Amino acid sequence: MIALIAEKPSVAKDIARIIGATGRNDGYLSGNGYMVTWAFGHLIQLAMPEAYGVANFRRESLPILPPDFQLIPRQVKAEKGYKADPGVLKQLKVIKEVFDRCDRIIVATDAGREGELIFRYIFHYLNCRKPFVRLWISSLTDKAIREGLDNLQPGERYDNLYLSAKSRSEADWLIGINATQALSVAAGQGVFSLGRVQTPTLVMICGRYLENRNFVPAKFWQLKAVTASGGINFTAQSTAKWEQQPEAIAALQRVKDAGQLVVKSVERKEACQEPPLLYDLTTLQKEANTKLNFSADKTLSIAQSLYEKKVMSYPRTGSRYIPEDVFDEMPERVALLGQYSRFAGYAAGLDGTPLNRRSVNDGKVTDHHALIITENLPGELSKDERAVYELVAGRMLEAFSGKCVKDVTTALLSGGDTDFTVKGSVMKEAGWRAVFGEPETGGDEEAASLPPLQEGEYLPLSGVDLLEKQTKPKPLHTESSLLAAMENAGRELEDAELKASLKDVGIGTPATRAAIIETLFARQYIVREKKNLVPTDKGLAVYGIVRDKKIADVEMTGMWETALAKIEAGSMDADTFRKGIEVYATQITAELLSVQLSVATGETCPCPKCGSGRILFYPKVAKCSNVDCTLTIFRNKCDKQLSDKQIVELVTKRKTGLIKGFKGKNGKVFDVSLVLDEQFNVGFSFPEKKAKPKK
Repeated sequence: MIALIAEKPSVAKDIARIIGATGRNDGYLSGNGYMVTWAFGHLIQLAMPEAYGVANFRRESLPILPPDFQLIPRQVKAEKGYKADPGVLKQLKVIKEVFDRCDRIIVATDAGREGELIFRYIFHYLNCRKPFVRLWISSLTDKAIREGLDNLQPGERYDNLYLSAKSRSEADWLIGINATQALSVAAGQGVFSLGRVQTPTLVMICGRYLENRNFVPAKFWQLKAVTASGGINFTAQSTAKWEQQPEAIAALQRVKDAGQLVVKSVERKEACQEPPLLYDLTTLQKEANTKLNFSADKTLSIAQSLYEKKVMSYPRTGSRYIPEDVFDEMPERVALLGQYSRFAGYAAGLDGTPLNRRSVNDGKVTDHHALIITENLPGELSKDERAVYELVAGRMLEAFSGKCVKDVTTALLSGGDTDFTVKGSVMKEAGWRAVFGEPETGGDEEAASLPPLQEGEYLPLSGVDLLEKQTKPKPLHTESSLLAAMENAGRELEDAELKASLKDVGIGTPATRAAIIETLFARQYIVREKKNLVPTDKGLAVYGIVRDKKIADVEMTGMWETALAKIEAGSMDADTFRKGIEVYATQITAELLSVQLSVATGETCPCPKCGSGRILFYPKVAKCSNVDCTLTIFRNKCDKQLSDKQIVELVTKRKTGLIKGFKGKNGKVFDVSLVLDEQFNVGFSFPEKKAKPKK
């Protein structure tokens, strides 16, 4: 008997159908010598500090450096703390039974770093010793699955991939747990989440926001001349920009006095624009954010859905290239789009023509090739799914199309000792730009076309205007620009030498960047304002504390990402990486514990139980700042959310006034006062019923 484990039930069912395992059981499918089961993403996680004997946030416990990490089932929030997810426990029991009954295992979790970690954590948690092989595929079409099953890879081939994933997981724990606890202890109130990639990303957003907000625009002036040749009117702007208005006005007058312009030079050249490369996940997310206003997380979710619907290749790819063997299939894929209404006409025009090879490079394909459509035409898709599918399909057509060729003319004109420049272009061959038919956006001074100007030619001056302009700050980050900054961490650096050394170093991976951005939203560090990412007061407060600390070092974070890639490639030892991370975690913990800050806001009062702490207010509870004190008051009582003021009244007076809006189990609404008893438990005090007057 052979076991096969997939990452999701839907994928398991597709594979089971192909291998003939059609018998339905609780948590698995069986038949034809196979038992097919599944995970629900990450079923196993690293244990929290309590598992290592560290309870609460204590200065003396930091840094927390477990000698060996413990694995536990995925946790969910309970009324008091966390507990193992019951659904996860049930499925783990099924997986254990399946593994125990089989001779070997086929690993069919997603073919990437996180997919490998999902399986290996389950495998190790269950203390399984069965041999396993790997199904490594880049799409979920029946053809790809069959070919993958005919070409199963030895499990040990992916040991380094697992070590890289494990190292990333443990590094995030060591840095996230220690930094978060250290800053929270130093603050003395609230929980301030920090992370290995999360914090440098927050610093990028806050730094750009403050640079933009504090930018002082400087005025400058330019001249704009209107002229004509051969009956064609056009405008040209001065090459000079004046910082002083009187100087610009004087130049304006000299041009007016001259009354004409002379053509000093004309440069004509043919400009060829190569087609863009295919999408990797990050470039797809950037494009979807710009064109569709989709968040990075939404784009990834839709891409994953299209992958599971077998119409798009594996989405979590960092490559923009395809190998030779996949390129051999591209004429068929292009022809397929001849049946897709939006691209039918263009695809038909490409049929039979040599395809552009710019995106073909075996050496630049990582675990997975660039995003492409599969051999399956999509059926029913949602509006958003269709929009993302068409981005990928359209980019595929662009990538394999010919160059865009334009005739570009640049002319330099002069009048009254002021030079003017104008540029015009005429499309000769649209090439890849014809796929979407989008015009190229030119600069302010670019004209659609220019008359045939000759050097030395005199042109009439129809008018000249003084333009008042001002310098502009760098725009606020959007998700698109932030993804670009994360992809190339060095872009945010000012040191030219350092910037060059980090040219190809990013922070996060294509698969994790969306989740990192979403974490910043969840932590209430940033909000969206239209497309812009804007830090909250809380985010700016954290930025003010950490911006010059090691935890926020973009360079260091980029170097860790490079180290993880080296572990995956087998050129770095995982233990060496772990030791480096432990040193780093120790340093950032010491730095953060030493900060002096006060972030207390809103209501506050002394703790009535221990007398030495004060009440801290969180979204779901209020609790004592003294880690040894157990006073905890849950905000939600009978479907009523208590305010800070009501909790302050309760702990200071031991009884509140009448609070309206509680809801009983029978659904009826009632009003009651809350009391804090001698054991510091919260109880109800109902108002006395007024005696009915005697008739």
